[in-house]
Amino acid sequence: MDTASSARTDRRFTYHRDCPSRTVIEVLANKWALYVLAALRRQEGPMRFNELRRVLDGITQKMLTQTLRALERDGLVSRTVYPTVPPRVEYGLTPLGIEAGRLTGAIADWSLEHAREILRARREFDDRAAMEPQPVR
Repeated sequence: MDTASSARTDRRFTYHRDCPSRTVIEVLANKWALYVLAALRRQEGPMRFNELRRVLDGITQKMLTQTLRALERDGLVSRTVYPTVPPRVEYGLTPLGIEAGRLTGAIADWSLEHAREILRARREFDDRAAMEPQPVR
């Protein structure tokens, strides 16, 4: 059995440093990639760069450019340039991006549903850590 076939049948292979799926997971694990995919999915149509930038509060122009390029390189986002003056550029999800958007959408839904629990657990953890005895110097 070749490596590609074994990777499909044995998910433990994804933990190996040379597994190709790691690079895909690294892109999808990027917070801005998650937000870009979600924004494009929510829009249900192409968006221009500045539209995305307005929706994604806190993203820099450089980070949005890098994220869009990475997603385009991986075939998740399409970039369409219209021959106008100035050129009009739109970004949209490819079929692969739509599928990835479903996954990232599920993460977003879960995050919204459980944010209060997570924040409460963080506070409790921090409170416990603050009460632990400190070493004597």
